[in-house]
Amino acid sequence: MRRFMAFSLAVVVIAAFVGPAAAGSSPHPARTRSEVTPKAAWGGWKPRPATYGIAVQHDILVKMSDGARLDVDVYRPAAKDGSPAPGKFPVILTQTPYNKNSGTLAFEAPYLIQRGYAQVIADVRGTGSSEGTWNSFGAREQKDGYELAKWAIAHPWSDGRLALYGTSYGAINQLLTAAQHPPGLKAAFPIVPMSDAYRDISGSGGQVNTSFIPSWLGLVTALGLLPAEYGGSDPQEAATVLADHVQGAAKFQVAAASGALQGDSHAYDGAFYHLRSPIDVIDKVKVPTFIAGGWFDLFQRGEPLLFQRLRANGVPTKLVMGPWYHLTAGNGLPVDGVPNLDVLSLRWFDHYVKGVPDPGLGKVPDVTYYLNGDGHYHMASSWPPPGVHFQQEYLSGPALPGAPGTLSDKVPAHQSADAVPWDPVSGACSRSTVQWSAGGGAGSPCESDNEANDATGVSYDLKVPKQMTVAGPVAARLFVSTSTSDAQLTVRVEDVDANGRATQLTAGWSVLSLRALDRSKSDIVDGVIVRPYHPFTKASVLPVKSGHVYEVWVEIFPTAASFATGHSLRVSIQAADEPHLTAPLPQGENEAGGVLSIYHDAKYPSELVVPVAKQ
Repeated sequence: MRRFMAFSLAVVVIAAFVGPAAAGSSPHPARTRSEVTPKAAWGGWKPRPATYGIAVQHDILVKMSDGARLDVDVYRPAAKDGSPAPGKFPVILTQTPYNKNSGTLAFEAPYLIQRGYAQVIADVRGTGSSEGTWNSFGAREQKDGYELAKWAIAHPWSDGRLALYGTSYGAINQLLTAAQHPPGLKAAFPIVPMSDAYRDISGSGGQVNTSFIPSWLGLVTALGLLPAEYGGSDPQEAATVLADHVQGAAKFQVAAASGALQGDSHAYDGAFYHLRSPIDVIDKVKVPTFIAGGWFDLFQRGEPLLFQRLRANGVPTKLVMGPWYHLTAGNGLPVDGVPNLDVLSLRWFDHYVKGVPDPGLGKVPDVTYYLNGDGHYHMASSWPPPGVHFQQEYLSGPALPGAPGTLSDKVPAHQSADAVPWDPVSGACSRSTVQWSAGGGAGSPCESDNEANDATGVSYDLKVPKQMTVAGPVAARLFVSTSTSDAQLTVRVEDVDANGRATQLTAGWSVLSLRALDRSKSDIVDGVIVRPYHPFTKASVLPVKSGHVYEVWVEIFPTAASFATGHSLRVSIQAADEPHLTAPLPQGENEAGGVLSIYHDAKYPSELVVPVAKQ
């Protein structure tokens, strides 16, 4: 009963801030590119049937090296009578902050357990029924991951081989644990993992993510305040754990959320975020890693970057990018020959953990990606796909709300600047609101038509004379001024159909005062910046003078999309993206009421850098 109540509360909490979620793009029937198809590549391998039941042992308290005890459930393959099956099995470690009694948020893997894997699921420190205080991927929690990994394989029913598995938080800590090289680790399967804690999610472009972060912190807090399941047999321990969690919420969750909005160190990139960023330790990960990500996921930016780094280091790795929000990862599979995530994880673990020969796996191209607008999955040997070239399209005016300017491969002659007034609710009716609530509002008109939101700023269109595919990171180089002492740029890339319906594909953000560019960390192709990198530190803040023109590079998160003949590629620019991003104090005071001016002429060649795929 207590487990059912915990699960029910989890569902209520999730629904309160996420709402119903669905895959994020309407499919079109025609395949438009000639290439190796997923059906041919992924075919030829059949998953074996389930041969075991599941035996569960709840609430094992595992002592860490500092004395804190973490609560663990152990799932083992079971015989027909329900008892643990004899023999030794590889062990899957999963770590969750969402209370292992919460059902789907425990990231249980029954499909794998029934096919010969044991699974250890742990409440991370300070969450669920574990002792201590939570601080989200902090140094002690990362050490816990290593110690849990050692504990997980130190049992007579373990064959000494270890895999890592989980979604979201349970994907991120896989990478942080793998970087420590625990004994027996053979492979990882992170589903929607984060790369960069600041740029991916917490402070995209230099403002605070108020759409997701506060609700997420509230979810972890709520699930950590549920009574421990062992409370009836050990009420003193349960009371101690609850007190730890209450104290931790005040010290970490409240301080982190309120501090960022007040403009303290949490509002800028620095040691706090670097400690928690898998991209900072990804070069230490040496085990085969399968990454599943989404084009509308919270971590859309970082999933391809993690793949690129692992692949560059020679680590066996594959990337699947679907049309998914954060809570819909894997929806719609199997399709186009792409298996569902359960089957993919079994194949990955059977080969790299159990050592089962699988010659066909090495022949599967490393990247399988959904092409928005085309409605099908495609494959590539790398990301971006081979043959992509970065095309520079220059902004040309005049552009007025509701009356777009144009994009052209030629720099325009002298023109007047276009004005973007500050609108504090810009972004509310856009796909950003759906994406950054992890899928809340999916199915609403705002998800698939940004036309009303585009009218809160200015837009520039490139008419597509024949079908065009883009695949990779996007960048904008804008020359702007403001009538105040700071401003934010929201830059969206959209597909506009013949009826004027604008579907947002991706977006990027940049605060003028945080425009400092680190070219050494930016991706540059043929002399053109295709993925700008900004320090976003307090030390990198630059002055903004009213009326002065500044060059600002905006990183726009990667995408893959097919634009049909007669459609337009649109870049749409606004001065806000609420409720997704909110300016911390005093940044908000400096930008309120201002008017942005977008310049585009021979002196100020504002441009969009687009990854155009070879047809």
